[in-house]
Amino acid sequence: MPRLSEETTEKRRRHILTSAWGCFSRDGFHATSMDDIIAATGMSSSAVYRYFRSKDDLIDAAAEEGLMLVRDMFGRLLERRPTPSPAEVLEAMAGEARDRGEGRPYDLTRIAIQAWGEALRNPELEERTRTFYLAVRGSLAELAGRWREEGRLPSTADPEQVATVLMTLMPGLLVGRHLVAPVNAEQLVGGLSALASAVGDAPSS
Repeated sequence: MPRLSEETTEKRRRHILTSAWGCFSRDGFHATSMDDIIAATGMSSSAVYRYFRSKDDLIDAAAEEGLMLVRDMFGRLLERRPTPSPAEVLEAMAGEARDRGEGRPYDLTRIAIQAWGEALRNPELEERTRTFYLAVRGSLAELAGRWREEGRLPSTADPEQVATVLMTLMPGLLVGRHLVAPVNAEQLVGGLSALASAVGDAPSS
């Protein structure tokens, strides 16, 4: 049997992954069987198992991809010049949560939510997830540091605290989209502004 080229090998692997993502998006990690995934690929079972030894391998890859969507979004924001404003970042976050998965047979935001639950039962994934989010928080702290230097934040602002707030918002945006109602940037900006004003006006104890 002739050896497959690297390009063909990667295409087949990606096809299996996206087929699995479609199943996971629709039915969840644990209600999806390996037979479901094999049927979705249209490939033979031996061909699928050549790339992934088990459903757990596919869950692991899906969880990793779901987490990466958050990293990629903030990575793009950090690369932009001039630095995007806080309002633009909130718009990007709301848009990512709202639009990801449109026109595709799978939705990585649904997979990201499942990945959080999976991390609670899988110590290795839990550690990777923690490391991942600490890195994301570091990137956001860098962004907040730029805002402080540019005068968009008070000189007394703590970039780490700002990063913590932004990182905490993203899971809520995803849960809101799928379980409550999509949240737009105007709601985020209005709510955060109101809270900032209320906290700023609160009497000191």
